Amino acid sequence: MFEFTKEQAKRFILIKQGLIGRHRFTGKPGALDYVRQAGCIQFDPVDVCGKNSELVLQSRVKGFTKAMLYSLLYEDRALVDCFDKQLAIIPTEDWPYFERYRQIARDNAEKYPEMHGFMARAKAYINENGACNSSELPPELEGEFQWHSAVHWSSGKNKARAVLEQMYSEGELIVHHKKGTRKYYDIARKHIPAHIINTADPLPGDLEHFKWRIERRIGAIGLLWNRPSDAWLGIWGLETAMRVECFRSLLEEGRIFEIKVEGLNSNLYGRIEDKPLAESILTGLTPPPRCEFIAALDCFIWDRKLIRALFNFDYAWEIYYPPEKRKYGYYVLPMLYGEGFAGRIETAVDRKAKILTVKNIWYEEGFKQSKAFKKAEDDCIKRFAVFNGCTEISR
Repeated sequence: MFEFTKEQAKRFILIKQGLIGRHRFTGKPGALDYVRQAGCIQFDPVDVCGKNSELVLQSRVKGFTKAMLYSLLYEDRALVDCFDKQLAIIPTEDWPYFERYRQIARDNAEKYPEMHGFMARAKAYINENGACNSSELPPELEGEFQWHSAVHWSSGKNKARAVLEQMYSEGELIVHHKKGTRKYYDIARKHIPAHIINTADPLPGDLEHFKWRIERRIGAIGLLWNRPSDAWLGIWGLETAMRVECFRSLLEEGRIFEIKVEGLNSNLYGRIEDKPLAESILTGLTPPPRCEFIAALDCFIWDRKLIRALFNFDYAWEIYYPPEKRKYGYYVLPMLYGEGFAGRIETAVDRKAKILTVKNIWYEEGFKQSKAFKKAEDDCIKRFAVFNGCTEISR
């Protein structure tokens, strides 16, 4: 077992995340590499200064552009939209591991006897006409139909949307592309390679499946503890007893390793392939600082309690709070500098005028704004403007 200080645990996570020192990830290949490392990145359609998935990548991938993610998803098909950590983006090669959830969706369709006829009509239309959205389906699929998804909590009365969502949940369709927030669906088999889509679930048993999911989530953060956590969201059926057994088995099999962190009541665990990083941390490896804006649903901060325990930083995404209950603002991002959080920043983008407005910055109490930090902060804001297609910054 390794023994770390909190500073060493923070350094391990930040190096693993590619958020400190020189960029580990570069360009479009780097974006794909990071998603593969994380297993998934969360998707959220809100776009104030970039969608969440884009914000995750811009903080880690040197030279990242929004077009890179779009290309990986809808041109290269190296990534695919999938329900994982809530709405998410995963590597396409991981498709077979989620077959159990597609089967749950198929079973759910049996509650709606009319649904099979609707889906057959939609499939025929898409085969004939290509990718479409719900407004383009034929007239017989218009109107109301009360439906509830068993996979990603969608529900409603719009028949066309229900049919497409059900087919998507079953794996019959994938998101072919998006225009803004509107999704266009196409037949999955047209775009996912046969050797992937025809592969049976590699881990049909519950224990092995949950072990794979837990190991994956540990890799998404870097270090994680065996405690209730938002990091487990989307892993259906993972009860406490099963989680404990999974950790025990993963440790026994040598797939994870354990770290005792000074000042924490629970030990942390890393993936065995990251053991060399732990060893290098103990030698005194200390990368130079960088300033980055962190996405609200970033893998790095999935476990808010862990972030509070290690970094002494409390963050809540206030977008869904009533205005009078917001402490900071509608769309505020954590601002990381070096091995700690410098504060929070609220920006807005005027896409027509190509202006990035820095609405406010709240620095953490006691944080010292050194000359080195101010330069790093300015550089970060400039990069953020470029990422958002802005040529002017208003502060």
